[in-house]
Formats: sequence, C-alpha cells, structure tokens
Amino acid sequence: MTEIFKQISNEVLESKTASALQSKPTADAVKCWNKCLNLIKDNVSSQVYKTWFLPIKALELENNKLTLSVPSQFFFEWIEEHYYELMRKTISQILNEQAKLEYRIIFDDVDENIETKSVKMPGFRYNPNPSQNTIPFEPVILSQKEFPTFLNPKYSLENFIQGESNQLASSAAIAISQNPGKTKFNPLVIYGDTGLGKTHLAQGIGNYISKNFPRLRVLYTDSERFTLEFVNSIQNNKTSEFSKFYRSIDVLIVDDIQFFAGKERTQDNFFHTFNSLYQAGKQIILTSDKPPKDLVDVDDRLISRFHCGLIADVKLPDYEMRMAIIQKKSSNEGIELPIDVVEYLARHIKTNIRDLEGAIIGLIARVTFDKRPIDLSLAKEVVYGSKSEPTQPLSIGHIKQTVSEYYQIDIETMISKSRKQEIALARQMSIYLTKLLTNNSLKSIGAEFGGRDHSTVLHSCQTIENYLVTDKKVKNAFESLLTTLKNHS
Repeated sequence: MTEIFKQISNEVLESKTASALQSKPTADAVKCWNKCLNLIKDNVSSQVYKTWFLPIKALELENNKLTLSVPSQFFFEWIEEHYYELMRKTISQILNEQAKLEYRIIFDDVDENIETKSVKMPGFRYNPNPSQNTIPFEPVILSQKEFPTFLNPKYSLENFIQGESNQLASSAAIAISQNPGKTKFNPLVIYGDTGLGKTHLAQGIGNYISKNFPRLRVLYTDSERFTLEFVNSIQNNKTSEFSKFYRSIDVLIVDDIQFFAGKERTQDNFFHTFNSLYQAGKQIILTSDKPPKDLVDVDDRLISRFHCGLIADVKLPDYEMRMAIIQKKSSNEGIELPIDVVEYLARHIKTNIRDLEGAIIGLIARVTFDKRPIDLSLAKEVVYGSKSEPTQPLSIGHIKQTVSEYYQIDIETMISKSRKQEIALARQMSIYLTKLLTNNSLKSIGAEFGGRDHSTVLHSCQTIENYLVTDKKVKNAFESLLTTLKNHS
C-alpha cells in the first residue's frame, strides 16, 4: 500500500462514526436529500451510489442551507473532490441556484450535544475550476486568465484511453486540439451512451487548447446551464449581453445537446449563436446521447448545422480496452491492482466506463475503511455487492411479467397509453419496482414502458410512493410483489 493510502487509513481511524445522534434530522432535510438521492442515483454507478452517497444522512434544512452528516474527514474530502459538480447541480436543481451546503463530520464522544461532537465543513469548497460560478454577462472585457472556462482539469487527452471503440472521436479530438477552428471537424459532434467518455474527450480538447493556446477563449457548458442562463438573461433584460458573450467564444463546448429538446426559444438563440461562431471560424464541440438525426423535438435547421462537420460515436469498450482503463484509473488513484482482479473486473463489468470507475472506488473504499487486502474475493464483492455471484438477476421483463400476473392485465395493455385507473396503477407499480430493484436509468426505464420520458417515470414513482402512505391496498400489493421479486433474484 502506498504512503498516500497509509495516510488516508490513519485519517479514517482517527475519525469515528457516531452511533446515534441525539438531535433528530428534520423532515424537510430528509425529504430534500431523498429527492437529491433520486437524481444522483441516475448519474453514478450503483457501486458509487452505495459506497459514497447512501452513508450520507440529512440533518437539517434552514435558510436555504442543507446540512448533511458524513462519517469521516476522508469521506468529506472525497465527495468534495470527486463529486463536487454533481452535488452542486443536484442541490441547485432541488432547491435553487443560491442554495448552500454544509457537512458535519460526527464523532463518537462523551458529549451528546451534536453541536460539540461534530465538525462543520462548508460544502462546495472544492471547485475543479475556481472561476466564477456564473458567467459574467456584464459589458466588461476580461483578461484570458480571468475568463471562466468551467473545464474540469482532471479531464485531459493524455489520460483518455484510446481504442477501437472511440478511434474516430479521439483522432478528431487530437486534430482539433492542435488546430482549433481550422480543421474540417467543425462542429465535432460526439455521441454515445452514458458513461463512455464523451464529456472526458470534449473537456480534454478544451483543456489542451486552453493550455497551449492561451489567447483563445474556451468555454465548457451543458444544455441545462445554457438554457438556465438564457432564461435568466431574459428575466434581467440582458439577452443582448448574453448573445455578445457567447459569440465572443473561440472554442465552445456544449454537453448533452439532447436536452435542448422542446425548448424552442433556447434552440432559436443557440441556432444564431452557432451560426455566428461557425461563420467566424470558431471551434464548436457538442456531445449527445444519440446521433443528431435521431434527436426528438430539436429544430431541423439545428440538426442540419450539426451535420456540417464530423459526427463521431463512442461505443462500449472491448475486453482489452476495459483492462487498460482499469489499470490506468487505479494507477491514477495510487494503487496497483493484481492482474487477476483487473481481469475479473474487465470480464464482469461490461456496461460503461463509469461503472468501471465505480468498481475501483469501491475497492478503494473497502481497502481504506475495512483494511481489506485487494484480492479476487473483494473484487467479487465490489461487482455483486455480496460474497456470492447472483444466479438470476432481475430483468425489466420479469418485473413486468410479475406485475402483469398480479393485476391480471396483459403486458401490452399495461404499458399502453390507457389512463384507466387499474391499468395506470399496474403500469406505475411496474415502473416503481423497476426503478427500485434495477440499476436502469430513468431514460431506459421509460423506453421499456411505451417510450415514456424520464419525467413520466419520476411521476409514476412519486405516485406509488404517495399511495404507499395513503392506500393500504396498494401498500399490500407492493409488499407482496416486492417479496415475490426478491425471492426470484
């Protein structure tokens, strides 16, 4: 074990988790944090979620500040360093942009007063880019050093693993980074499923250009931030400043353009921004979860602009590439994994790169907290969450079949657009159980239930949760179905 891990282990040993808090958490805080967890769960692997987010407990919500308890100083620092942006976005979405976060590290001590047995730590103190958190749309000229790029320095082209699954996208990224705005790859649209490295590659280009072409203005944003800033500019009568700012960018990187869907005024503004930058020879880099031609509720004129340059996909990494990713990521975290552990993880985690990272973090957590050796049995625990491999994992199809049989409604009718109460209830129950018992994203769950969107999935889950509190018949049905499904798995 490296010196850094010895130091981490010592920090953890010095910090003990509280066995019981005398001050009960407030209902508002618990409700708020549960909403946050629902969003977080869809943005990280199941292993990361269980290891780093489930242990966090809500304490209080007061004056727009959410207070959470964490078990150790190491835990607090890891969350702030690795999940700063996720926590910031999530809490801003659930509360508002001005929301604050505070952590408390709780210690076991003779003093039962929570104020004296805990250490307060302000949240959001670690910012991967210490620039301003909001873009300054004031008519003021910033120097290049003051310009907010919003890039995360951990994403670089040097630590991006290239392979057959991303060959075209990574080759284009290198060409663009060395000659921004002057290649045929403008715009560059990178598309692929969640967790395959789109954001890493796009921000890697930005970081390379920012470092090697310091006179160029580089800006990373996502469709959500762009939309929010555009709406704010309308409310504050600053649409002109908004447009001037974005059209002054030399390299614009926009993540997740699929979320422009249905936002007509935002799309119109982005269309004119795109045209202005493109005609001026500025570099545009976009990412999406699907090819532009498959984007729904996005203006055709925008789609045609996206096809002006290069559209490159990133696919699931093959076995050899997964091994390389695991070795690279673990090395970056300061540990060297035995080859049989590397092979096991690469063989059993085939979903995406994010899940591979989650497995490595899970290993680190167990080594740090439990003083466990890194071996094959530990790798199996990380992959499956227990000491034995499951023989029959739950599938969405099996959940639908079980619910269908319980309510005596055939599957096709259950997932149809019918709004009859008994059909809608069966459908919502099936969706809720799928969300509860599988690691599928909201998007993939919606696709399995008649092509519904993520907001419909969330609404279904909330409906069932309300019924569980108010309707004994629904509660009994849920408990019966849950028992049946768990026995199956």
